[in-house]
Amino acid sequence: GEKALQLCTEMLQSKVESDTITFSAAISACENSSMWGEALQLFSVMVHSRIEGDIMTFSASISACAKSGHWQIALKLFSVMTRNKVQSNAITFNATISACEKSSEWTR
Repeated sequence: GEKALQLCTEMLQSKVESDTITFSAAISACENSSMWGEALQLFSVMVHSRIEGDIMTFSASISACAKSGHWQIALKLFSVMTRNKVQSNAITFNATISACEKSSEWTR
């Protein structure tokens, strides 16, 4: 996770062209390393770089929030994903439901 974050930062600083695949890989690495804040930071950088999120970037970001108990952010990301017309799948639904379940918000 930390190495992926470092490489992504270096890539952005050196003006190497990045894309959704690059960000998806880095966000997933952060998510798998329990680095939810860094995953969301990368997602934010991606958005500010005018790179459109896809199902992979949203799923990894939502899953990072779910694993860390940040259900409000997970729901917000799911809402943004829907508004951006990104097709959800079982992974995003499960991660969003898991975020709510872990915080006892499943009844909402």
